[in-house]
Amino acid sequence: MALKQWTRRAALIAALAATTGLTALAPAPATAQTPPGVLIVGQIAEPKALDPAAVTAVNDFRILMNLYDGLMRYKDGTLEVEPALATEWQISEDGTEYTFTLREGVTFHDGSAFDAEAVKFNFDRMLNEDHPYHDTGPFPLAFFFSAVEEVTVVDPQTVKFTLNAPYAPFLSNLAYPTGLIVSPAAVEQHGADFGRNPSGTGAFTFAEWRSNEAVVVEANPDYWDGAPDLQAVVFRPITDANTRTAEMLAGGIDLMVEVPPVSLSEFQGDGYTLHEQAGPHVWFLILNAKEGPFAEKAVRQAANYAVNKTALVENVLEGTAEVAAGPTPPAFAWAYNESLEPYPYDPDKARDLLAEAGMEAPEVTFYVTEGGSGMLDPIAMGTAIQADLEAVGFDVSIETYEWNAFLGNVNPGLEGKADMAEMAWMTNDPDTLPYLALRTDAWPDAGGFNSGYYSNPEVDRLLEEARVATDQDTRAELYKEMQEIVQEDAPWVFVANWKKNAVTSDRVENFTLQPSFFLLLDDVVKN
Repeated sequence: MALKQWTRRAALIAALAATTGLTALAPAPATAQTPPGVLIVGQIAEPKALDPAAVTAVNDFRILMNLYDGLMRYKDGTLEVEPALATEWQISEDGTEYTFTLREGVTFHDGSAFDAEAVKFNFDRMLNEDHPYHDTGPFPLAFFFSAVEEVTVVDPQTVKFTLNAPYAPFLSNLAYPTGLIVSPAAVEQHGADFGRNPSGTGAFTFAEWRSNEAVVVEANPDYWDGAPDLQAVVFRPITDANTRTAEMLAGGIDLMVEVPPVSLSEFQGDGYTLHEQAGPHVWFLILNAKEGPFAEKAVRQAANYAVNKTALVENVLEGTAEVAAGPTPPAFAWAYNESLEPYPYDPDKARDLLAEAGMEAPEVTFYVTEGGSGMLDPIAMGTAIQADLEAVGFDVSIETYEWNAFLGNVNPGLEGKADMAEMAWMTNDPDTLPYLALRTDAWPDAGGFNSGYYSNPEVDRLLEEARVATDQDTRAELYKEMQEIVQEDAPWVFVANWKKNAVTSDRVENFTLQPSFFLLLDDVVKN
């Protein structure tokens, strides 16, 4: 039987078992249909697209990191960068020119050559509005490369980036999925449909995407870093966490990401391996600082005092996270302000602040998602948060959305729609989240993710200075000062920093979780 038929058959039978209830009752048939060498991954949602420049969710990145490479990549088990499609690089004395030597003999999956022209095409497509394929976007994380002024082809194996100023996170951002290199020939062929017809240089090649059923990728035997051990990977979108758990227990999937805390005990037996990895994650509530009750700082602070974050972490998340003190995850140890203490649970203080602000039973519309990248247990968390807020006098109405619909509502901004929304970010550098979600120039109408319209000129200044500072100690002091101001201003309710988890069956070997929270599957073996 052909490999594609194997993967399709496995996914279809596993899906049928889930929808008919056979999963819980008869795990053996699902297990029997899962062939050796084909890894079935339970994802948290359907991907939005398979174009790395066009997506923002870790759910999508987990697939993309196996299809594409960047000039840089993260060293195994770290957030430090190492060579990938670039073998070496030089940085000018003033920090504004990066010249990369490219790996020779690499081709895209469609057979076209990887070279300096391909690199230039990728970044020009994202950054230049007059590029003929800029309309294949939008490119929501082009912010990552806003410092790039020009990309120059020096020769076929050498490319130079000229920046408008020194930019400390540049190499780290090249290793992030937004910096993954796509095939120009495939973009030219498919245009706006490239996201459904991806072509990269990665360890796996795209086979097919069956909407709401599976994305199938197959091993690239010519991969420059060595062919994968797996024959194929099937990424199945299973939005409901309980259904993912049932599928894992039944053998319909081999690897499950984001195990619900309440389900961890079910995978303690010999047939499974639980994996845990701390990383740069923060779970928070975006507060609409432009209109409604949260336009008042005192009311935003009241919400922070009202939410019992320790109870959320210990009871809802069962110890799989820690209470967050501010916008920067402690995983960035060098930039984290250890002097900050989380807002304590103090409902009386919350009531006093509401009274001082003249707020009596302020009405709050609260957007909650059913699932999503790093969102942990969002419905249970949302319900508990609603109860805490109502206990101090808020009148909270929850609106629940599927993940992609949720992002479609939240990312354009909360104005005229909601007062509060759940959110989680997993980032590669302490610059990323605050720069994209707390600056005034990152309001949604400017293309950013500051969906609550927070604005503080001092925070703007600190973030701009930090990203051009070439000395890490200087950067650290700027970020620590920023954290103090943001915690005081309370544009978010700072809730939790997650320790990511996953579970694999005993048929899976050589799998490790990465602090980036991405799935790297080229070394994985399935018996």
